[in-house]
Amino acid sequence: MADIIFEKAEMSDIASLIGLRTAYLLEDYVTIPQEQLDKISEKLPEYFRRHLNKDCFVYTAKSENETVSCCFLTVSEKPSNPSFINGFVGTVMNVYTKPDHRRKGLAGKLLKMLLDDAEKMGLDFVELKATDSGYSLYKSLGFKDSVSKYHNMRIAINSDNTL
Repeated sequence: MADIIFEKAEMSDIASLIGLRTAYLLEDYVTIPQEQLDKISEKLPEYFRRHLNKDCFVYTAKSENETVSCCFLTVSEKPSNPSFINGFVGTVMNVYTKPDHRRKGLAGKLLKMLLDDAEKMGLDFVELKATDSGYSLYKSLGFKDSVSKYHNMRIAINSDNTL
C-alpha cells in the first residue's frame, strides 16, 4: 500500500466520485435502465456540491492519480433518545473498490479512517447494510448484526424509483 494515498475527497474529486458511485450501483443492481443511470449521473454533481464534507464524507484511496476505492459516511441529526443521546448517527454507504485493486486492504483502511472521524464527530453509532462479500470485513472492524423489534419498511413516493 506504499503507493496508495488515503484521504478525504474534496470538491475537485467529484468526477471520480460519480464514476465510483455509478460503478458501485451497476455492480449492486446488476441492471439499471440507461434513463435511470442518466438521471443519477445528472443529480450526483449537485448532491456532492451541497453535501461533501458537510454531512457526507467520502474517504478515498488513490493510486497514480486514479481513485480506486472509496466509502461514504452520511451523518444525520435526530432527536435524542436512549439509542442516540447525542442525536448524531452515521450511515456507511458505497464501499467500493475497483476490481483490479480488491483484496489489498484498501476498503478496511478507508473504513478505519471513517470510524476514527465518526468518533471525533461524536456520533452515537455508525450503521450499514452489508452485502455477503463485505460482511466479514465489517465484522472484523467491530460491526455487529443489528437486532431490533422493528421491521425495516418503506414506501416509494416517487414512481421513478422502480428498482
